[in-house]
Amino acid sequence: MSDASHTTEVLVIGSGAAGLTAALNLAQRFKVTVLAKGALNEGSTAWAQGGIAAVLEPGDTFENHVEDTMRAGAGLNDRDVVEMVVEDAPAAIARLVELGVPFNTEGNTLHLTREGGHSHRRIVHVDDATGWAVQEALLRAARAHPNITLVPDRVVIDFATSRHEMRYSGAGSVWGVYACNRATGRVELFTARATVLATGGAGRTYRFSTAPRGATGDGIAMAWRAGCRISNMEMMQFHPTCLYNLDVKNFLITEAVRGEGGQLLLPPDAEDEAGHRFMPGFDARGELAPRDIVARAIDHEIKRLGLDFVHLDISHRGAEFVKGHFPTIHQRLLELGIDMTRQPIPVVPAQHYTCGGVVIDRNGRTDLPNLYAAGEVCESGLHGANRLASNSLLECFVFGEAAANDIAARWSDFAPPPAIRPWDESRVTDSDEEVVIKQNWTEIRRFMWNYVGIVRTTKRLERAAHRIKLLGDEIADYYGHFRVTPDLIELRNLHQAADLIVRSALHRKESRGLHYTLDYPETLDVAVDTVLVP
Repeated sequence: MSDASHTTEVLVIGSGAAGLTAALNLAQRFKVTVLAKGALNEGSTAWAQGGIAAVLEPGDTFENHVEDTMRAGAGLNDRDVVEMVVEDAPAAIARLVELGVPFNTEGNTLHLTREGGHSHRRIVHVDDATGWAVQEALLRAARAHPNITLVPDRVVIDFATSRHEMRYSGAGSVWGVYACNRATGRVELFTARATVLATGGAGRTYRFSTAPRGATGDGIAMAWRAGCRISNMEMMQFHPTCLYNLDVKNFLITEAVRGEGGQLLLPPDAEDEAGHRFMPGFDARGELAPRDIVARAIDHEIKRLGLDFVHLDISHRGAEFVKGHFPTIHQRLLELGIDMTRQPIPVVPAQHYTCGGVVIDRNGRTDLPNLYAAGEVCESGLHGANRLASNSLLECFVFGEAAANDIAARWSDFAPPPAIRPWDESRVTDSDEEVVIKQNWTEIRRFMWNYVGIVRTTKRLERAAHRIKLLGDEIADYYGHFRVTPDLIELRNLHQAADLIVRSALHRKESRGLHYTLDYPETLDVAVDTVLVP
């Protein structure tokens, strides 16, 4: 694939759960090309430890799962969408079993675990490394499919739209993407009749994040620049329990550790209060409260006592239980000198999931003709103001398939792509100042963590907005003068994502779900989506 232009029937951007689900469904009828930013298994899906939520336990009902999701989402969810996803969940699990995902079983049924915010056991899982097993199964199927072409190491820059046609048009149609080939450094054009955006979230806008390095909000930023509405970007989920380790930046300790009896305690640095179990003082559900409540409680205790971390302790459950339920985490922690069967685990909150994103309908359609989206990149109405544990992989499967079905049903409406202008590099030179990119990247992540984190104030948000404006001029100037590199593309998108988060946060004059501001601590009576229009 060295020539500068490639065309296919459907283009999928992203090789995680959402992208590969769409590709496998589309490939029954169409030729599909899947672009990955790095290696094909480097996205967020492979990192998902917990599992997939579905109503499978006797006595559990769709209504229970819907209510749990709505309660976590603080009423900002779209009930029709929640019902659609919840009702599709058992079938999505069945298809994954067919693909060979080796879910844990108990007798002849799937083993179900429980996580915070769920009223029943309903999480199917593969030990504590579900995402890896799902990613492997989807990739295996995609590699084996003659209609799917997998193209790694392509960093997308922008959509090729009607504006880029040889004969300029203002129609706003999406015809594919321009992407930087990591190996050659050249920009290539990929065109298609329909494009599915499945690029994941914007977690790396924060200094501490469980997201993989590539989660720089590329798809959200590209969609915004092309003319899509973006919704609820202030709803940034922080996972309460990320390992506190200065060398290992993004190792997450799954929700299920608390679900199976893990307790949050104050560490020795808390002096007189060391060993105190603090969650019951914040919520009657204790450690099983939804993530936003647990994350705020930990943040409160860390700030109140000047701590670096708190302790998560499950050693009272016994060595065999802990090793049996959490083999991956147990092994990884042993390598770092922590034996979780005998010792508490030092944890801090970290950015974990982008609930907001590109506005889509129930068929995965965005505002732009020919462009669909699925997974963490989108705002479907499922999560509302806070995502319920293990609903995220589920969203990938349901909307990946919904987008594929809609494309197939409407295929005769999609025209072949017209002639598109090649990427123009005639006016740029190679960068002489890579240090500028690194400096700006570090600065964004630091002020986003300090000013736009778990607890916010208007003054902090305004400080962040001021910094974003200054950096915007610098980045735009740099982008205009120098040849694109993967790092520059990511910085530009990271900056755009940070801008959308801060603008959304300033717009919401209340505290709801994940958006908690000291200046507006009350929740308003009516839940309204924050929608930014380009």
